[in-house]
Amino acid sequence: MGIVYKESVEISYDEIYNLYQNLNWTSYTNDMPRLVSAINHSLTVVSAWDEEKLVGLIRVVGDGLTIIYIQDILVLEAYQNKGIGSELMSRILTKYGDVRQKVLLTEDSIAVRSFYEKHRFESCDKGKLVAFAKLL
Repeated sequence: MGIVYKESVEISYDEIYNLYQNLNWTSYTNDMPRLVSAINHSLTVVSAWDEEKLVGLIRVVGDGLTIIYIQDILVLEAYQNKGIGSELMSRILTKYGDVRQKVLLTEDSIAVRSFYEKHRFESCDKGKLVAFAKLL
């Protein structure tokens, strides 16, 4: 049947845990009630499903009019490099095509840069922008 994409925050606790834990995003899974609440309060969540199995997710926060922030994009390791992440990103970029600012923070690696540059994001260290972050 192939991968099915859904725009909904109705995802079980266990499915969320399995996805984030698979990618070792333990800073999230260490506080699952907070993660579930954050997902439920996101502006948009698009998930990717292989039958009943959650295999990918992208979530966006922001006002949806002038700015969106791509908070998370994840694909289970076994499903990576199959176009799922690109499809998730494309759905968000299409939905918010008229939003001027599309922002995200991520780790710096060649593969990560390549993925985002493929989707026409520009790294702040290469352009006219500067990025600041204040972490706990």
